[in-house]
Amino acid sequence: MSELITACHSRRATLAARLEPGIVIVPTTQEIIRNADSTYPFRFDSGFYYLTGFTEPDAVFVQIISENSVQNILFCRDKDIEREIWDGYRFGPAAAAAQFGFDAAYPIAELDTRIVELMKNQPRIYYPLAKEMRWDRRVNRWLSDVRALARTGITAPSAILDVRSSLDEMRLFKDDYEVGILRQAGKINAQAHIRAMQFAKPEQMEYQVEAEMLHDYYRQGSRFPAYSSIVASGANSCVLHYGENNARMNDGDLLLIDAGCEIAGYASDITRTFPVNGKFTPAQRAVYEITLAAQEAALATIFPGSTWNAPHDAAVRVLAQGMIDLKLLSGSLQEVLEKETYRQFYMHRTGHWMGLDVHDCGAYKVDGQWRTLQAGMVMTVEPGFYIRPAANVPKEFENIGIRIEDDVLVTADGYENLTITCPKTVAEIEAVMAK
Repeated sequence: MSELITACHSRRATLAARLEPGIVIVPTTQEIIRNADSTYPFRFDSGFYYLTGFTEPDAVFVQIISENSVQNILFCRDKDIEREIWDGYRFGPAAAAAQFGFDAAYPIAELDTRIVELMKNQPRIYYPLAKEMRWDRRVNRWLSDVRALARTGITAPSAILDVRSSLDEMRLFKDDYEVGILRQAGKINAQAHIRAMQFAKPEQMEYQVEAEMLHDYYRQGSRFPAYSSIVASGANSCVLHYGENNARMNDGDLLLIDAGCEIAGYASDITRTFPVNGKFTPAQRAVYEITLAAQEAALATIFPGSTWNAPHDAAVRVLAQGMIDLKLLSGSLQEVLEKETYRQFYMHRTGHWMGLDVHDCGAYKVDGQWRTLQAGMVMTVEPGFYIRPAANVPKEFENIGIRIEDDVLVTADGYENLTITCPKTVAEIEAVMAK
């Protein structure tokens, strides 16, 4: 906990240094009703948590930035012993201020009155603009209340700016605390994928394999998946966002699993594809080896000074040549790339930023150019090869869907594969499944 609080202190100071004087308002999320009086499991807002480390719902972080000082304030649920009997422990303002290092903390019920006082004579407001309409309306109402005081000599903020332009840029570069958590998440997720390989066999249901993975997440301390798992066998492996996970797995099917765990709010995101019966057919192996070579080519382009799009370009070249070699496409490599005919079998990007959100924040282009990679960025590398039945597809290649995905930290001299312990060569996968 202390390491997290130290990191949050540093992040709040960094944010204040990046912004001009004004008031920062960053709310977390609220509990959401699933049905009747039952709620979905609560998940805090990532930007709010990044700055505070506070995990309770119905809270708001406020930062007052002046020329010579910075004040950090938390609004949160009041201490309520009766509610704690039903719902569990609440920090309350006093304990929250002491535990998380805020200069002041107040009950969330006092937000509307206190925030108007705090907004007086501030030159600008920073908050997640247009993220939630209910907060847009609320901020506008506060602003109107401050403007109504103009005849008393009070000035109102003259600008509302999106705090995410600075906050997202900060979150793109992971600090030491974050890297440690991401390594842990990668190891947990890798072990769960290994468990799935060892468990899977013909005639099982996809959801049975999913259950084994969830069990392994929980067993290792990850209480929640980072996103809804994709457990797709046979033809389902060619559906990019398949989510039903309710088909029976047949002998000879490939099983594509895109699944991730969450630890302390941070995600892991691994995809592995393997034969349900433990042995690749010649056609499956050929497509798999091309996809793995595409990933290796993409990984080789990851180092400081390279660009965001370099891994994608490298993967596409290998995949396109592989499609030609398998006689799925005709023409030269240059023709296939220029006409983008490869998109019949590979239609998505090769990765995304990753961190507190599995599809994490951060710009992919700067001034219209693909972003230069720098140490501290974390990204996925996930080429795929999906062969749906078509006139130009031989029977032995039909319904082969393969994706191979790892999580990668850009380092000072290259990259670190955070999910390296998850088997991915044909020999490694078949050896794991043989056990």
